[in-house]
Amino acid sequence: MKNIGAPLDRIDGPLKVCGAARYSAEFALPRMAHAVLVQSTIPNGRITRIEGAAAEHVPGVIAVLTHKNAMKLPQGGRAAVQPPHGRVLSLLQDDKVHYTGQPVAVVVAESPEQAQQAAAMLRIDYARVPAALDFAAARPQAYSPGKVLDMAADSRRGDVAAGLAQASHRKTLVYTTPMEHHNPMEPHATLAAWEGNRLTLHDSTQYVAGVQKTIAKTFGIPADQVRVICPYTGGGFGGKGSAWSHVALAAMAARHTARPVRLVLQRPQLFGPVGGRPHTEQTIALGCEGGGKLTAIEHRVISSTSMIEDWTESSAMVTRMLYACPNVATSHRLVKLNVGTPTFQRAPGEATGSFALESALDELAYEAGIDPLELRLANYAERDSDRDLPFSSKALRECYRAGAARFGWAKRNPQPRSMQQGRWLVGMGMASATRPAKRSPAAARVRLLSDGQAVVQSSTEDLGTGTYTVMTQVAADALGYPIERVRFELGDTSMPEAPISAGSMTVESVGSAVHAACLNARQRLVELAAADPHSPLSGAASADIVLDNGWLQLASDKRRREPAAAVIARNGARAIEAQGDSKPGGETQQYSMHSFGAVFTEVHVDRDLGTIRVPRVVGAYGVGNLMNAKTAHSQLMGGIVWGISMALFEDSVLDRRYGRFVNANLAEYHVPVNADIGDIEIIVVPEQDTQVNALGAKGIGEVSTTGVAGAIANAVYHATGRRIRNLPITLDKLI
Repeated sequence: MKNIGAPLDRIDGPLKVCGAARYSAEFALPRMAHAVLVQSTIPNGRITRIEGAAAEHVPGVIAVLTHKNAMKLPQGGRAAVQPPHGRVLSLLQDDKVHYTGQPVAVVVAESPEQAQQAAAMLRIDYARVPAALDFAAARPQAYSPGKVLDMAADSRRGDVAAGLAQASHRKTLVYTTPMEHHNPMEPHATLAAWEGNRLTLHDSTQYVAGVQKTIAKTFGIPADQVRVICPYTGGGFGGKGSAWSHVALAAMAARHTARPVRLVLQRPQLFGPVGGRPHTEQTIALGCEGGGKLTAIEHRVISSTSMIEDWTESSAMVTRMLYACPNVATSHRLVKLNVGTPTFQRAPGEATGSFALESALDELAYEAGIDPLELRLANYAERDSDRDLPFSSKALRECYRAGAARFGWAKRNPQPRSMQQGRWLVGMGMASATRPAKRSPAAARVRLLSDGQAVVQSSTEDLGTGTYTVMTQVAADALGYPIERVRFELGDTSMPEAPISAGSMTVESVGSAVHAACLNARQRLVELAAADPHSPLSGAASADIVLDNGWLQLASDKRRREPAAAVIARNGARAIEAQGDSKPGGETQQYSMHSFGAVFTEVHVDRDLGTIRVPRVVGAYGVGNLMNAKTAHSQLMGGIVWGISMALFEDSVLDRRYGRFVNANLAEYHVPVNADIGDIEIIVVPEQDTQVNALGAKGIGEVSTTGVAGAIANAVYHATGRRIRNLPITLDKLI
């Protein structure tokens, strides 16, 4: 392995720096028109009248699509629903309104400015009916979704009531997290073009194959008549994992106008119609013996969903497996609100659930007079008790040790409000982190060319996480080619199918397929050389032929060698092609597979103003084999930044009168800037996992987000003596 693990610079870096990387909204086609989405201004009711004359007379306007003139779709546009990736879409099929911000019209014009002007002149009247916008008021109607991520919504092992009764120390606590929304630098964008019954979409997505399937089913056409292209995605974080309404609406507008149509969402339109993290209310009851051994944990979650579809935040899943405890019960319930359907947001479930669980453990540690780290070590899980399976690998104990040593946890005075630096109260907190290691079926194709180049393809996506680079490294090592002679291509449904680029499973899934495809191609090349009478390797056993730096040679006699390109050239210059597939097998039923980590945070809180600063964070992670030390460091650091954002900043504020998010812009939806982020140190502990996949790699994109909010909340308590159980932690909650 010459390339895997090396801190290789990003293959796509120069293109991005020079502005040559083309994103979905930057593609243009002849006669292209521009569309603007018009959204409802009420949270519940129906459209009674649409006055479009003024909009239609704006110069350059081509069409105004509403429920009165939009094309009728098979099954009312609901044919594609396959939760959780397929959504119930709003496609102008009726006059009903379910949330503020729902698409109710599309204006198409020659320019974006003309379309925007016309959209502002469209007059829509509604018959409004009472809406459910207050979580607390709707909570009595909470119901079970039945399933969460193909698992039972509720779980139980042992006797929680008896476990709590025998506990020397017990706590029952309630934590809440607010609605949050993704704000990727690149907004959602789609360019749709029809050629007869064939549709091409340039779409900003995390799942080109998913968009293809969803749109094909929505329009009732074969999937092979839909091509989806996305060479670069400017951030997704789960929000671009589904084909939302605007994608189909762009295709409908293109069909209606018989022209290519580009539709780009504006920043406020990212709040509602393209998902977000739901509101959660989490009740945790837990108890322990005098020495800290947990006797029982109960974790009950209520989260918000929409009126049109169930979507469940899987917050209690982490509680089922993270700690050794004989008596554990979890439940998930939903509350319907007149808001857009929630969706995956970085570390969905674990990010929200670990805040509650890790905060509760900290509170129990103080109650029992035990160091928070020692409490976690006392309840270290050697196996997954929920599934009754061993872990495929687990280096969490090493993460605790390495993180605590680097952070200086032993120097912490455990007494709250005991550490100060001038006017700043100093607090130290810690938490565990975990995220399932998953993979899905994936395929890849490789072509070895006569000029010595290798082209590897898979229809995966690069969200800025380094997929181009990592897959090039995997391919180069598997082939035995120099890295500069390998080109990886992605983001096109004409390539072998890959799963969604989400759930921290791209390397595990696609990387394994790329590895398999390249090994297959390499074997064909070796066999071709051995069978070629003109090759210096003629007649050699395949097992004795190695491929190194693009040269075939005998392992037993390195004087017998020739370039791979020469072998292909003598074969009529016909490229050697091979495909590789990867899918999970029986190991998923034999092992529990997770990434793990430990995060340690220091906070400074102004004793008079309540202002919070995070001068340093240390995160230690066990994530199997790293594919690229540089991009891995970037992802792990980015996850910590997101966790800081969740802890201290992010909150989508819903106006409960009108169902509008009042801070639907980057000026008022607060996220950290550089000045908010202090020193972040990343430690990756050695970990070998021979079960998780062929590369021994685990996902890293999300594990470092989990635990951070809990660690910061714990540090704030240590600094101030004030326990904040409702995110985000803002200065008004401390004063």
